[in-house]
Formats: sequence, structure tokens, C-alpha cells
Amino acid sequence: MPDPDNDVIDRDGFRANVGIMLTDGKGQLFLGRRTGGKGWQFPQGGVLRGETPEESLYRELHEEIGLTADDVQMLGQTQRWLRYRLPKRFVRRDSLPLCIGQKQRWFLLRLSRPDVEFRFDATGQPEFDRWRWVDYWEPVREVIYFKRPVYVRALQELGPLAHPDGAVPPFPEWWPVRPPPRRRRAS
Repeated sequence: MPDPDNDVIDRDGFRANVGIMLTDGKGQLFLGRRTGGKGWQFPQGGVLRGETPEESLYRELHEEIGLTADDVQMLGQTQRWLRYRLPKRFVRRDSLPLCIGQKQRWFLLRLSRPDVEFRFDATGQPEFDRWRWVDYWEPVREVIYFKRPVYVRALQELGPLAHPDGAVPPFPEWWPVRPPPRRRRAS
């Protein structure tokens, strides 16, 4: 939940945030179920005033899934902030500064060892209550609809770093098929 005293919201109304893609090193990604069964997503959280995105990454990693920098190896990050707008019904019009969406710096991490224990009790308000390893593109299907384009961009950009052969996995069979572009009629 945004905190107007500590969050960094830019002049366009986008809250600075970090997104965390965690791989097991075998092609699977961590996906957490939001507390109370409110959908599945990658760990993420706001950049606090005075923090760098990397500092926010490690704070959020600990708060949301109980891991420390010693438990992971950083493989890379997105070159730029990836943005999404909140649907109008999620914008809190009574909060100042007004937050209309998030700009996220995405980080790709790999577990340093297979025996880490995920913990969701590092804060009084756990973000997740369950987790599972999923195939590479599955998070796009599981996350709330308005975050999907950002997930696709992060997965595409960081995909080569997540796989030993440097190739992004092919899209799964369930991937939405785009219709061919319309042809203009000759006048």
C-alpha cells in the first residue's frame, strides 16, 4: 500500500517500485499467492525515500519472502523503468501526491543454493501466504490483468539472462494469438 510520507512518486504520478523475478536456476520462477487468495504475482514493492532501487530490492526480498542477499545471486535488471497505469477504480483520489500507476525496475535473481526456506512472517502484514515454482511464462497468465504488459516486457528483456542458452523460452500454447493486421482497401 502506498505511503505518501515515504514513497517516491514522480511528477507524472508514477510510484517508484522494484519487481523481483527469482529463478531456481532450472528455468522455473517463484510466484507468490497474495495473502487471502487475491491472485498470484512476483514479489514487488515501493522504493522508499532515500533508497536506491537495489537497496529496495533487498529490503523487499526480505520483507516479502524472507530471503537475504546471501540467498541469491543477481543476474541482471531492466535497463529502464517499466510503467503501468492503475485502472481508475484503483486510483486513490484522496491521496496526495496522486498515484496513477507504478514505474518498476525489474531484477532477475537466482537462488544461491537449493535449500533456502521462504518465510512470509518478516512483517506484520505478509504479502504472500503460499508460493510455487512455475514455468517461465506462467506469471503472465496468473497476475492481475493490468500488470500483464509489464510482466511480458520484463520477462522478454531478462529472459536471455535466466537461461543458459541465452534464449527466451517460446510462448506457450495458451499464449494469446494476435489477429493479423488489417489490410487497407484500395480506393
